[in-house]
Amino acid sequence: MIKKQLLAFTFFSLVAFVSYLGLFFVPLKLENPVVVEVKKGTPFKEVIRDLSNTGLIHDARLVTFIASLTGADKRIKHGFYEFKGSITPYNVLRKLIEGDVMMKEVTIPEGFNIWQVASRVQEAGLCDRESFLRAARNKALLDRLKIDSSSVEGYLYPDTYRFPLGIEPEEIIATMVRNLRSRFTPEMIERMRELGMTEKEVLTLASLIEKEAKVDDERPLISAVFHNRLRKGIPLESDPTAIYGIKDLSEGITKEDLKRPTPYNTYIIKGLPPTPIASAGINSIMAALYPADVPYMFFVSMNNGRHYFSTTISEHLRAIRRFRNR
Repeated sequence: MIKKQLLAFTFFSLVAFVSYLGLFFVPLKLENPVVVEVKKGTPFKEVIRDLSNTGLIHDARLVTFIASLTGADKRIKHGFYEFKGSITPYNVLRKLIEGDVMMKEVTIPEGFNIWQVASRVQEAGLCDRESFLRAARNKALLDRLKIDSSSVEGYLYPDTYRFPLGIEPEEIIATMVRNLRSRFTPEMIERMRELGMTEKEVLTLASLIEKEAKVDDERPLISAVFHNRLRKGIPLESDPTAIYGIKDLSEGITKEDLKRPTPYNTYIIKGLPPTPIASAGINSIMAALYPADVPYMFFVSMNNGRHYFSTTISEHLRAIRRFRNR
């Protein structure tokens, strides 16, 4: 008799325990999406407490028990998580383990400078503009990324990125720099050495080409003009350098701008500016490495997106009169 009672008690206890575990798979219907942040280093019990407070799980002890039993409590990823629709405690825990965090997309166009990139990153909701700019000039980060410059200007490769919400600006920058360097093939690196140029010099020249060129087929020609001028020690006289860090190109360039003495104004200084002035795309980088084999020394806008190229100053002056007086 006692044995039967014991068996019955064990059976019903097992049924009750299995039923209790079944709550782990009972769905909860959320009326509105719920966003939860799991901060880096937060103890698992605190994470579960926060989830319980938001109403995502009804039994914190059950989830803690199962997570501890399976080792899931040691595998959750930090970040922002969004829960919506019908969700079970199992779904919640799996999402945390897989690191299925909220993502934000940001597109960096070719020719953007660091201020424009910072604004675009802020608009995407990833981090505020000033935090990004501070990170962009952080000496420790520059050293870690092996960037011999005063900022990451020119190293933020123009592309479309997807970043987890809450990411640090340093990681955004590091991802963009890694993307840039992944574009350099062994042949490109060898070509850079043949030209006797450093990585920063190539990116600086590429940034000038990026700001000057409107069509791809002219990039090698513009590059040739700059290479020819560098070889002869003639100032590059690139208009965008005259206003770098002062105003946007869309505001126009005046004669006063061209005369303003700045470290970047290539009407005043000889050689390349001290750093890139924008993020160049791969076509401008390739043009910097492989200029066209032409003797051109000058170019002027024809006001239709293209340029007129000249070899002599007299030809160039005629072109200026022709296209600037339209």
